[in-house]
Amino acid sequence: MTRRVSRYMVTVLAALALLSVGYLAFGQQVNKSLHPNLAAAQNLIERAIARVSDAQHANEFDMGGHAAKAKDLLSQAYEEIKLAALAANKG
Repeated sequence: MTRRVSRYMVTVLAALALLSVGYLAFGQQVNKSLHPNLAAAQNLIERAIARVSDAQHANEFDMGGHAAKAKDLLSQAYEEIKLAALAANKG
């Protein structure tokens, strides 16, 4: 029973990770032609989130919550980059 629940949790968490990466990739990306450096930074964040997700999967999500926190902080950085681009557009 425990093994079944564990596999279920891994599957659910992996699906959520993929959805969050997809949301970042298609939901709020900075315009590349207006802000190429900010867009490149967002791209690197997307890649970093994907690698952390890979690490979580490889370690069966047993990383003491640190990988999840890292992904949350990366998501916050992604949003701040978007806000920076919006501020630059107003200036």
